[in-house]
Amino acid sequence: MEETPKKPQPVFVHPIEEAFARILDYYGVEWEYEPRTFPLEWDENGKVTVAFTPDFYLPQQDLYVELTTLRPKLTQRKNWKLKKIQELYPGINIKLFKRRELRNMMLRFGMVDEAERILGTEAQDQE
Repeated sequence: MEETPKKPQPVFVHPIEEAFARILDYYGVEWEYEPRTFPLEWDENGKVTVAFTPDFYLPQQDLYVELTTLRPKLTQRKNWKLKKIQELYPGINIKLFKRRELRNMMLRFGMVDEAERILGTEAQDQE
C-alpha cells in the first residue's frame, strides 16, 4: 500500500492557525491556507489600496474561514472587511471565528495550551 505524501505545512502567521489546521487534518477536512486575496478598495488609478486574505479555504464546503484572537473592541476593522467582501463578492461564503469561539474549540479538542495562549494578554492586539 502506497503512503500518500504529506503536503508541506505552510508557515502560519499565528499559532491559532496551526492549531485550527491540526483540527481540520484530524477530521480529514481538506483546506488551503491563504489561497486568495480579495481587493476591497481601489484608488483613482485602479490600484488596490485595501485587500483581505482569509486564513483558510475549505473547498469541500466552499467556505473561507478567518480566525481572530483580537479583543472584541479591536475587531471593528476586520468586521468591516468581512462586510465589504459580502458586498463586493456576494457569492463568497466566509465565516469569522472570534477569540471566544476559538478558545472554546481548542478546549473541546483538548488543546489546553493553545486555548490558554488566546485567553489573556498574549493574544494579538492588532491584525
